[in-house]
Amino acid sequence: MSSPIGQKISRTPTLPHTARSIVSIGAGGIVRDAHQPAYEKANFSVTGVFDPDLEKARKLAADFHIPRVFESLPQAVEASEGAIFDVAVPASALLELLPQLPDGAHVLIQKPLGESLAEALAIRDLCRAKKLKAAVNFQLRYAPFVIGARHLIDSGAIGDLHSIDLRVTVQTPWQLWSFLQDIERLEILYHSIHYIDLVRSFFGEPKGVLAKTTKHPACPQLAPTRTGILFDYGEELAANIVTTHGHDFGQRHQESYIRWEGTCGAIVARMGVLMDYPTGTEDVLEYCSRQEGVSPEWVTVPLEGTWFPDAFVGTMASVMRQAEDPSQTAVTDVEDAFRTMAVVEAAYESSERGATLIPSG
Repeated sequence: MSSPIGQKISRTPTLPHTARSIVSIGAGGIVRDAHQPAYEKANFSVTGVFDPDLEKARKLAADFHIPRVFESLPQAVEASEGAIFDVAVPASALLELLPQLPDGAHVLIQKPLGESLAEALAIRDLCRAKKLKAAVNFQLRYAPFVIGARHLIDSGAIGDLHSIDLRVTVQTPWQLWSFLQDIERLEILYHSIHYIDLVRSFFGEPKGVLAKTTKHPACPQLAPTRTGILFDYGEELAANIVTTHGHDFGQRHQESYIRWEGTCGAIVARMGVLMDYPTGTEDVLEYCSRQEGVSPEWVTVPLEGTWFPDAFVGTMASVMRQAEDPSQTAVTDVEDAFRTMAVVEAAYESSERGATLIPSG
């Protein structure tokens, strides 16, 4: 069976005709490991960087040939008229940082949009008041295997989509992120939020969720790192997320996949970056299209690029395209990101309420 795609998937979505310069606010691990490598691949120009830790900013600038290190945020703002601000700071810092950006600025905010729905609401309203053209970095939507899966679904390769399942069973080195060590919300807010956003991108707004997030005995000092989320889309659609980040028994039985099922086929994507993070393994995209009188056959779709770093081009490109054409809206703009945060909040509330008690006969 031949692939309806027939060629490698590009590592990027549609790029702007003319890329704007980027100023990086934050020089942490995600910037070093994903933002900067992605922008280099796309030939996006990062003209300056600011981080409260000036040595970290200087090291990033040296490693990625960024011409200027700003010593303060006001200095970065003053010197960066017309640039896109790539804000990659802990979510708790957003309400202090965003008011310092110029009114009407174009901004890409690293997820999540605050650490609670109340913070997300305040950030959304702040962006409205300042007329910020802001989007949130939900870059999983732009991973090559997701672009490929969406292409297959849109082409009718699996019929009508009715089910999305995401399962992650890996060993995640949470110690790499110092700001996550003392927070009250972890797994859903900083990891499964990607999957919540992805489900919304395919199925729209759920009626509600059932969820439970729990601690793992391997890291009792952390907030919960295991989660199950069941979406309510009525009787015709199904979406589920199951994650555990403490499977420290080698890769043989680790899992990291998304499965889409339709009325006449299925698609499975392996998210390789989560296996042996941050080294990762190869991403894989396969699909099966059932045809009358033909035995089901799985086909591997060639991919170009990976979730990390290539998908980070997509979110930045969408902000650049909006800057280029104000009639466009970034796919993950703050208004849409707020709806993802609402589902996150509902998942935490569901977890806290607890399960329906079993009737005693």
